[in-house]
Amino acid sequence: MEAQVWAMISAIAASKKASIRMVSSAFSTYTSYLVLNRDINSSLSRVASQGDVASNTAYYEENIGKVTTAEEFVNDYRLFSYAMKAYGLEEMTYAKAFMKKVLESDPNDDSSFANSLTDTRYADFAKAYNFSGDSAKAQTSAQTENLVTAYQDSFTQEETDIKSEVSYFQSKIGSVDHVNDIIGNDRLRTYVLESFGLDAKYTSKNYLSQVLTSDLNDPDSVANQASNDAWRKLAAAFNFSSDGTVAAGETAQSAEQTSDLRLDYIYNKSTYPSDLLLDANQSYWEKHVAEAGSASEITSDSRLLEYAKTAFGLRDTMMASSVASMMYSRTFAETIGNTELLDYFSFQTDGTVAAGGSAQTSEQATNLEAKYKTAFQATQADAVENAVSNFETRIADVKSIDDFFKSNADDDDANNDDVTEIWDVALRAFGIDPSEVKMTALRKILSSNLEDKDSYANQLGDERYVALVKAFNFDTKGDVDTPLLAQSENVTQDFTADYLSLKTRFLKGDERQKAGETATDEIEYFEKKMESISTVDELLSDSRLVNFLLESQEIDPKSVTKDELQQMFASDLDDPKSYVNQLDNKSFAKIVASFNFDTEGNLTSDTLGTVQQRGDVFQTVSNYYRQTLEEEQGDTNEGVRLALYFERKASSITSAYDILGDSALLNFFKTAYNLSTYFSSQELEKQAATVEKFVELDKLSDPDYVQKVIQRFTALYDSQNGATDSAALSILQGSSSSISADTLLAVAQLSAR
Repeated sequence: MEAQVWAMISAIAASKKASIRMVSSAFSTYTSYLVLNRDINSSLSRVASQGDVASNTAYYEENIGKVTTAEEFVNDYRLFSYAMKAYGLEEMTYAKAFMKKVLESDPNDDSSFANSLTDTRYADFAKAYNFSGDSAKAQTSAQTENLVTAYQDSFTQEETDIKSEVSYFQSKIGSVDHVNDIIGNDRLRTYVLESFGLDAKYTSKNYLSQVLTSDLNDPDSVANQASNDAWRKLAAAFNFSSDGTVAAGETAQSAEQTSDLRLDYIYNKSTYPSDLLLDANQSYWEKHVAEAGSASEITSDSRLLEYAKTAFGLRDTMMASSVASMMYSRTFAETIGNTELLDYFSFQTDGTVAAGGSAQTSEQATNLEAKYKTAFQATQADAVENAVSNFETRIADVKSIDDFFKSNADDDDANNDDVTEIWDVALRAFGIDPSEVKMTALRKILSSNLEDKDSYANQLGDERYVALVKAFNFDTKGDVDTPLLAQSENVTQDFTADYLSLKTRFLKGDERQKAGETATDEIEYFEKKMESISTVDELLSDSRLVNFLLESQEIDPKSVTKDELQQMFASDLDDPKSYVNQLDNKSFAKIVASFNFDTEGNLTSDTLGTVQQRGDVFQTVSNYYRQTLEEEQGDTNEGVRLALYFERKASSITSAYDILGDSALLNFFKTAYNLSTYFSSQELEKQAATVEKFVELDKLSDPDYVQKVIQRFTALYDSQNGATDSAALSILQGSSSSISADTLLAVAQLSAR
């Protein structure tokens, strides 16, 4: 039935040789509005293809990215006038100084100039441009959080890795019967070397073999000739003959040697005070203190000395001989002002162990173990927490790579000199040993452009360095840059503002407060995730984010599937025939355009603008097409223009003052409710009360209600302007006598809803 009616309408229009634009004069206001609105995409496509519109749009798209200041913008008449028309401010194009002030307003500040103006078009205009620019920062909060988490996780991973290598070595050493079993096994060879703090990467297999088979009783053996005593200790940890074999009845290592090697490996591989290291240090202390014959024997072992200094909170710089004297000499201890150590040791007055005795009684050993554990664990907590706190504090002030590499000793904080440097925190987070990379190379890495395959970081072929670069926002000159985010900061702010407005509008009191709190939770989640999302797949797999986006644009999440959304994001926004551009609801295209994704769904800087991001450019162009369409209709029938304008603005109206502050909406309202000129002379509060009396503001997001208001407006508009054949008026009056094209069209449109 509807198709037949539309066919009749088309025939009538054709018989009158009417174009879409001529419909306004041939039909009533309401019918003309319906004809245009039935296929708004075709109407807008017709406008976009017009020579002057296409030319002006091409100029705008080509040049808006070159503008960096409001002054430049308002002085480029062609660019500025395009924008002014797009936002319905064409009549103010002459007022450059005024509009410059609008553009320089902070759209997120309720007290800013643009937001203080009654006409909300100015605030909309300010929101469309970002002359203050997004914040350049070394890291976003998400980048900092991710790096800090990786840093903290690295300590747990370190313990896991150490335990894994210890377990592997212990499972294999029992079957080793030739030195080559170690030399030929990368994991065993690395374990052995690193247990003594030796370089596993650059030590030759041949040299290691010679050390392991050295006769320690021969002063000329390879191990004894080595300048580093660690090689002699390494050789002593195994029982290989000079030919590399293990003598009959013996093993490559005794159980005690394997246990000692375990303690050495844990000590040398641990980079922070872990529970694993705590236990290893305690075991090492118990074994070697029990063997010590004097205090100086204890303090001559760097590990035992470190244990004592930690337990008693002694300065790192205190000499070993002084620590030894504090263990047995009351005179020295009293001079130093610390007699505590005397209570934990049983040395004679000359610092030696009495015949048949030991350095500590069992009670002293137990008490010292508890004291050491308490001190160690305090250090353990402080080591990571202080490093993290210092990193978070300092990274917020970093403006360049030079700032990043300023040591704690050179910054303004006198309390962080002994804390881990921020670059060491960063390197550890990505599994990079500071000894692996020189500072000069690290500077080149951090200033690399990853989109350039020939950049320094990319040429290294190491994903750890690529990940490190991605964790920061330095440009190729070493200065901080604006981070590449899924949505630019100002765009995200627009979406969150829309969301909050929609979730709280028309609510009052406790209901509004509760809705606001719930909305704020969702906003905080959205803002945080927008700093870490890097692909379309990540975005669409998070239903909470998807719902937020759709609801912010008044779209029911249940009305669209994930597959449909994927097609939208894969669409080419520059192709009017692409999937998303063919949809009636232009909010979908707005959502897609707001993200910095390419059609493959990956982050790209190609979408970034200067004062306008891609989404805002898209919206401006769309507005320009719509504004042009409405103006064209206004040339023939101002009522059609006002109807189209009201339909476009209706869902954004949240108060009577939105209508009173917009001259076009006010004209629409006064006509729709047949108000006299006296209405505008009333006090503003009375005018607002009248608007609220006639218009159900909370229903203006309901398309059916909006159409009823438009029917009323067009009926009265035609009546006031002398039209006698009005479909809208007939519907309002309940007339059934007319079978004009107007009536047929109106019936078809209404019956379709």
